[in-house]
Amino acid sequence: MRQLNEVEPEEEVVVKKIDGSSEVKAHLDELGISEGSELTVVATEPVHLHVGPISLRAGGVAGKESVVARGWADKVYVEKAGDGAGAGETVPLLRLEAGEKGTVKSIEGGKGFEEWFSELGVEKGGEVEFLQHLADDTLVVTTDGEGEGGEGEGGEGEGGEGDRGQEVKMGEGQASKVLVEREGQEGQSVQMNFLAEGEKARVSKVLGGSSLEQKFKQNGIEEGNEVRLLRKEASAPTPKRGSYVLAKISGQLVTVGRGLAEKVWVE
Repeated sequence: MRQLNEVEPEEEVVVKKIDGSSEVKAHLDELGISEGSELTVVATEPVHLHVGPISLRAGGVAGKESVVARGWADKVYVEKAGDGAGAGETVPLLRLEAGEKGTVKSIEGGKGFEEWFSELGVEKGGEVEFLQHLADDTLVVTTDGEGEGGEGEGGEGEGGEGDRGQEVKMGEGQASKVLVEREGQEGQSVQMNFLAEGEKARVSKVLGGSSLEQKFKQNGIEEGNEVRLLRKEASAPTPKRGSYVLAKISGQLVTVGRGLAEKVWVE
């Protein structure tokens, strides 16, 4: 076996083992990479790293600002606007740089993803503006849900044991999939990322399939339950430049940073 970052372009491989925590494996799973996955390496290059969740504005200048998990951003393909380099080219949303705009041409992953993105204002034919890459800070929230036990996103100690009022930790990407309504603003959902420290809100929807809903439910996060953001814990700084692996999985292009690629063993 060898690490994914050691594979030559145009070579087809099968993922045999993934090192790291459950959080690392969950992050790779969002990209479609798990044990048994077949993929083709397209390129391995030193470039500006496109890592972490992103902030974007959908629908023009007065549009809605949203946070999109990195794995989801790779499912949206846009036609770059403007007259600069690459204008008119269709690329994954994740490839845009700060300030660049594009028109959404396709959303991969089926109707479910189209519906979830529409909740964020991202729809086929609509305009999006890439605002910035976000630091993948950790949100610490309490819930009034009883939960059902089990581990949280980062394993033991981050999901609690299902007690009422438990503390739950999650990254910006996971938090972006939880829509909440602030007090006095019923019917106006925002992503949990936009809550201020100490602010309470009620969960209105979870953007994701049944497995994700169940995962959140185990930690007391489900429709109708109240959550409060206790604090945000800063993430470790990420390098501004590095290597990445561009791979094709089931016809979709995904970008994997060098650090993650070193945890994926293939044959």
